[in-house]
Amino acid sequence: MAPASSCHATSMAFDAPFVGNTHQIRTVEAFDADEHAHNLTDWEQSYDQITRGRFHGTLAELQLPQMQVFRECTSQAVRQSCCVWPDAFWFGLPEQSDQTRINGRLAGAHAIMVRPGDCEFELVTPPDYAIYGIVIRRNALLQAAELSGSRIDWAQLACAEVIHVDNNSRTSLLQTLAGLLQNDGGCTDPDLRQQVLLNTLLALLDTSAVDGAVSSSFQRRQRIVAKARDLVLAHHDQAITVPKLCEQLFVSRRTLQYCFEDVLGMSPMQYLRLIRLNGARRHLRQASAKSLTVQDVAADWGFWHFSQFSSDYRKLFGQSPSQSMLTKTH
Repeated sequence: MAPASSCHATSMAFDAPFVGNTHQIRTVEAFDADEHAHNLTDWEQSYDQITRGRFHGTLAELQLPQMQVFRECTSQAVRQSCCVWPDAFWFGLPEQSDQTRINGRLAGAHAIMVRPGDCEFELVTPPDYAIYGIVIRRNALLQAAELSGSRIDWAQLACAEVIHVDNNSRTSLLQTLAGLLQNDGGCTDPDLRQQVLLNTLLALLDTSAVDGAVSSSFQRRQRIVAKARDLVLAHHDQAITVPKLCEQLFVSRRTLQYCFEDVLGMSPMQYLRLIRLNGARRHLRQASAKSLTVQDVAADWGFWHFSQFSSDYRKLFGQSPSQSMLTKTH
């Protein structure tokens, strides 16, 4: 896995966005974090549940001629690996929380997150979370800015993760998004809807300020965390310990602890267990089709003490491993 902030050297295999688009609001719910990740149209995503309890996610999505608009809600804290289609910009507006991390950085209460398409990024979101998202084709945004006379530093925007905006403009954009995602009998013309949203977004970007670039020391901490995740996933049948990670990454235990706390807000040990438990859950949800047992899957993810695995699994996901095998979601 590449560091979460890196752009792909080659384009990912996305379907053509918006095929068969009816410009109607689509709503869907899920009771598994990774299933929820795949409900968002034309994104490449993977979610790991972090906090304990049954997961519930809802999504309201609207596809316009050159844009995708959505509101996503998640009941549990989640680590998200995300990537949208090429030649686009994503803008993320959390409703209230100031605890969102994008590529390890706290976004802040009144900021807006932004990433270009075909560029993997990581979010860590808290429990009971709601976020509005806008994905717009790059050319459509450029043309609209030119017509309106907006002055936007596109090179800087393409490299940004967090932009600071006027709070009144941010509130106005949130209200516009909420209105678009309500079936209240209002305007249904897709082109007019898109123009209203474009005007509101450009007014906000015209007065925004991009947060400064991250320091080289923080980038190093990001790389260490990404390498640790790669090692765990590459050897998921082994219970890799923190001392083993330190040895493989050539860092001290104190440095590793600091990197994880600074980038993810959790300890290395907690993160390693979460990654393996979430990996086992994905595997279990496919296990019945492959004639695997719960014990097979547990061993494949380095859990040799089955009773402890079962207990930890139930605490995190709110159901037993065997119940996950019986869950049919697709």
